[in-house]
Amino acid sequence: MDVTVIETPQLGDRSYLVHDGKVALVIDAQRDIDRVEALLEEAGVKLTHVAETHIHNDYVTGGLVLAQKYQADYLVNAADTVSFERTPIADGQSVQVGELSVKAVATPGHTHHHLSFVVEHDGEQAVFSGGSVLYGSVGRTDLLGSEHTVGLTHDQWASARRLAKEAKEQAALYPTHGFGSFCSSGPATGAGESTLGEQFSTNHVFTDADEEHFVSELIANLTAYPNYYVHMGPANAAGPTEPNLAVPDSLDPAELKARLDAGEWVVDLRNRVAYSSEHLKGTISFEYGNGGSFTTFLGWIFPYEKQLTLVGDREDVENAIRDLSRIGIDSPDAAVGENPAELAPEVPVSSYPRVGWAGVLSDRPDQEPILDVRRAEEYEASHIDGAIHIPLHELITRMDEVPEGRLWVHCGSGYRSGVAASLLERAGKDPVHIDAMFDKAADAGLPMAS
Repeated sequence: MDVTVIETPQLGDRSYLVHDGKVALVIDAQRDIDRVEALLEEAGVKLTHVAETHIHNDYVTGGLVLAQKYQADYLVNAADTVSFERTPIADGQSVQVGELSVKAVATPGHTHHHLSFVVEHDGEQAVFSGGSVLYGSVGRTDLLGSEHTVGLTHDQWASARRLAKEAKEQAALYPTHGFGSFCSSGPATGAGESTLGEQFSTNHVFTDADEEHFVSELIANLTAYPNYYVHMGPANAAGPTEPNLAVPDSLDPAELKARLDAGEWVVDLRNRVAYSSEHLKGTISFEYGNGGSFTTFLGWIFPYEKQLTLVGDREDVENAIRDLSRIGIDSPDAAVGENPAELAPEVPVSSYPRVGWAGVLSDRPDQEPILDVRRAEEYEASHIDGAIHIPLHELITRMDEVPEGRLWVHCGSGYRSGVAASLLERAGKDPVHIDAMFDKAADAGLPMAS
């Protein structure tokens, strides 16, 4: 059995190509299936089956399009309500994929109808656990509404034990989530691989023998997740289409100006250093290429009913279009060029100060407030004494709480505070972007709340 891992670090997820040297199965395909197609060609194998562990909450699947394109069986839980043709599969049912035996195991918890797949070949086993058992944790249980969370968390505890009975300890474990995805209920271990047996001694779902304690602890530690999740389940149940990943023709200067004048969502993809020093007034800074921050935080606060326009060089625009298609933001417009000022000469150019912690200490008058835009759990763990706290994902709706006058904005690394500073300026505020690691603030001399 050959397992090829297809990483999507922008979302913290993995997809898998599994084959016997001739015939292949793909599990939890991301929407941009051209990556899978390249691997199929490279391996020289025939795709006969595509499987979903669950109706995903954090990305738009490519499974349906992939199955249709290759006339493969599309294995989706028979209990899921979907609007497309699939090959229904249920708990305990097995299918043959070449020499591979693929057994579906009901592992509810992340969703009601979640399946894991135990694949066996010549005595070797692999467990594809989706959002069930992850490396060191489990998939979160609150994505279907608070009324389901307690029941799903009990299900998650029981499902882990079901998997332990269905597969051997030495079975390789291949989860879909847990590599930075907010679909994980706890922090990732950082592991790149594991076995089911290894999880017995390292994963709290197994080490906590008290079911009630596990349930209460997991629920108590659930944190906010991106707003774009609400769009993913319906899109996947409806049957996503193949995305258009082509870079559109660049907008002319008059149209770009009109969009900025109208207050539309025009996103500048350049790095935050270049943006703070010079940008088209009214644009929003979302630096491309900063791990998963771009996709996660743009998807978190972008209003899906609006038109999105990207501004940046061709490579960044092309990559951003691909990344955004995975969360259902399709066909953004673009103004392509290295220098935004040249893309719309009639639009005023703006800037704001950017400093580190030393600059905060030397240049900030005592009466000027500090705004912390980190998430609630980050703020509660540690924060600067007297800082105002408004998480980035709440900033637009809480803009009336932002005080007038100059405002010094920080986050954990400088990325989110760069986005926040641009949103504040766009709303007529006067930001200073603190571009620094929060864990260096105390050492720099900033007073911490006790």
